[in-house]
Amino acid sequence: MKYDHDNNHPVLVLNEEQSWELLAHTSHGRVATSVAGDVDIVPVNYGVHKGKLFLRTAPGNKLASMTINDKVAFEADGILADEAWSVVVHGSAEVLEHEADIQEARESGVSPWVPTQKDFWIRIHVRSISGRHFQLGEQPEVGQ
Repeated sequence: MKYDHDNNHPVLVLNEEQSWELLAHTSHGRVATSVAGDVDIVPVNYGVHKGKLFLRTAPGNKLASMTINDKVAFEADGILADEAWSVVVHGSAEVLEHEADIQEARESGVSPWVPTQKDFWIRIHVRSISGRHFQLGEQPEVGQ
């Protein structure tokens, strides 16, 4: 996808559609949770389907955190030779229990990175999404 930066400004604020487009073309990011005043951030693989993010996980701190406090932040990014991007999502996590919901999660294409059991499916209901696209280059010198 090509991004037009106004007046060669190196930072472009993306609209919602552009942000979703970028999320749909990668499968790794980080999810941030908060429990009892402690914030944790962990790498995850994910899938996108119909305006929702889906994760698979095993029992542990990540699952427990999202069960105790469903408010989460999610971030994914990409870095190429001369450009980069970042998309941030705020929303709420839901552990899926019904087969119809799990089938929707399967349609997102999310699949574990490592050969371990990931029996819990999480749907992130997106409250807000924002993105930035960056043209990489040298920092201009002061006075030039």
